[in-house]
Amino acid sequence: MRLQSHCARAFGAALLVSFITSTLSAQRDSLRTHLEQRIAATPGAMVGVYYKSLKTGELVTIAPDSSFHAASTMKVPVMIEFFRQVERGGLLEQQPVLLINQFASIVDGSPFSVAPIDDSDSTMYLRIGTRVPARELVERMIVRSSNLATNTMIEVLDAKKVDATAKSLGATRMKVLRGVEDGKAFQQGLNNQTSAHDLAALLVAIETGKAASKESCRDMIDILARQEFNTEIPAGLPPGTRVAHKTGWITGVQHDAAIVYPPDRKPYVLVVLTKGIPDRPVAQRLIADVSRLVWDAVTAGSR
Repeated sequence: MRLQSHCARAFGAALLVSFITSTLSAQRDSLRTHLEQRIAATPGAMVGVYYKSLKTGELVTIAPDSSFHAASTMKVPVMIEFFRQVERGGLLEQQPVLLINQFASIVDGSPFSVAPIDDSDSTMYLRIGTRVPARELVERMIVRSSNLATNTMIEVLDAKKVDATAKSLGATRMKVLRGVEDGKAFQQGLNNQTSAHDLAALLVAIETGKAASKESCRDMIDILARQEFNTEIPAGLPPGTRVAHKTGWITGVQHDAAIVYPPDRKPYVLVVLTKGIPDRPVAQRLIADVSRLVWDAVTAGSR
């Protein structure tokens, strides 16, 4: 009788595991279908999506390895490299950095500048000629997506080191070649590149404390959570939801990469990259709708 009872329990447990696996698989397929339908409703849209639950490991992707111009999402690995260099002692967190608006093209070393009209943080230009703490430059690079701060920190940190750090954290297809607004490089196709998978790998590394020390990773999350541009992934979430994220955009390209913190549960990572959508508000609505669909799927069981 004991053997029969043990076998019955084992059989029941196996059935339960099979049921749970089948249910999760059906939910995953359903979410992917809804995402594909929403993307298809935007003519010409090319989209990469990477969703991963940090609680269950559930993964839903669409074109996760497709390459996109990184736009300002490349500022995430720049931030990681800053904290790693500080930890190694090669750089002081509050090290004064002279702010100048002249940079060398990676094509031939010729000088170029970034323009306030093309920068989402024009206030930094008022401080040209002064020394600004490196930590403040990194924060402006993320929170306000300052191009001037970004190029300054790229010169301090070295783009090759930023690229190597990204690859060491699993962003194997990402390319960090340069700062922003290097016109000669752009004309020759020498652009920073990323994929949905690669940005997700960096965000997972930050959230799990593997991108740098746990203290530095907490600092990075706090910086990302203060970003002031919230018309993409955050727009698809209930008001007040904590989101640590980085957007990026150039003409025809709109991205958002986020760690989302639902209440009373572990976070999830969501990256949505888009190109081929000339109307920026249309791309922003698409990303917000993808975010909403993922949120609804994640929280469906708690209603």
